[in-house]
Amino acid sequence: MNYRHWFLAAALATTALTANADALRVLTHSSFELSKPVLADFERQTGIKIALIKGGDAGEMLNKLILTRAHPIADVVFGLDNTLVAKASDAGIIEPYAPKTAAGAVRFNLPDGVVSTDYGYVTLNYDKAWFAKSKLALPRNLDDLTLPAYKNLLVVENPATSSTGLSFLYSTISAMGEERAFSFWAKLRQNGLKVTNDWTAAYYTDFSRNGGAYPIVLSYATSPAAEVFYSKVKLTAAPTANLLLAGSVFQQVEGIALIKGGESRAAGEKFIDFMRSAAVQKDLQTTMWMYPVANGTPQAAIFRFASEPSTHQTPSADLIHRQGPAWVKRWVRVVLK
Repeated sequence: MNYRHWFLAAALATTALTANADALRVLTHSSFELSKPVLADFERQTGIKIALIKGGDAGEMLNKLILTRAHPIADVVFGLDNTLVAKASDAGIIEPYAPKTAAGAVRFNLPDGVVSTDYGYVTLNYDKAWFAKSKLALPRNLDDLTLPAYKNLLVVENPATSSTGLSFLYSTISAMGEERAFSFWAKLRQNGLKVTNDWTAAYYTDFSRNGGAYPIVLSYATSPAAEVFYSKVKLTAAPTANLLLAGSVFQQVEGIALIKGGESRAAGEKFIDFMRSAAVQKDLQTTMWMYPVANGTPQAAIFRFASEPSTHQTPSADLIHRQGPAWVKRWVRVVLK
């Protein structure tokens, strides 16, 4: 570990310890959010205090865990998804746990001891007002985004640091094949593609809906519903919409896991079971804007402004495990260097 990595590890460990020395330390990605009453109910019913530690985007969060695995900075990690589970498993940072959930009670499962909690779809979104004003037709397919008419219009996240960006990279390869996909990415670069390190920067800084210069952003299928939910004025239609082009939709399944070497295993197991509870499965729909994995969970009414994609282009977990790191390295060479 070089000096920079040691300094990062020390800073993270200090943050974790000072958050609450007697609490269950839960490391999450930056988008983790549950309603305060829901978390408070868990603490009251179990007597377990929760110290949430935000670790950045999911990819960044996992890298921090790997750097600090000799001295774990948390007891539980939330936000590992089907793009990252294999990397976490290979790094030896996960302590397997089987939740107290009946067989068939959830829609999706994750491997290697990571417990699925929610799922969603990474896809492109566009700013309706921008396209209406510009009178530019929407792209009909991904290749259209490489045409001069769409120059400097697309912002995506870096797959080396963002699970959202990683998902999109995988979906393009799944749909096009590796060689054609990287040719497509090279053309995107030449056509003014903007790359950010995480979803927050792409959506809230660069997306034209929020004052940026790019009217097409890599986000989630539920983003239009979130726009309506958080609007300061009542809306009858979402100001954004999904751009469901073939090769642009990835099905993301998120989960939670015990960290190997962490403390308070019994408390960690209770928190993992809690993330599968009816209260959390209902709440996460309008806090993290994901779909619940537990079968029978009522869908939030606001999701009428979102359309769950009927198809997606998601490579198998085995293919992601075998080829994912090489694909990311190649993407960096093609797009960033």
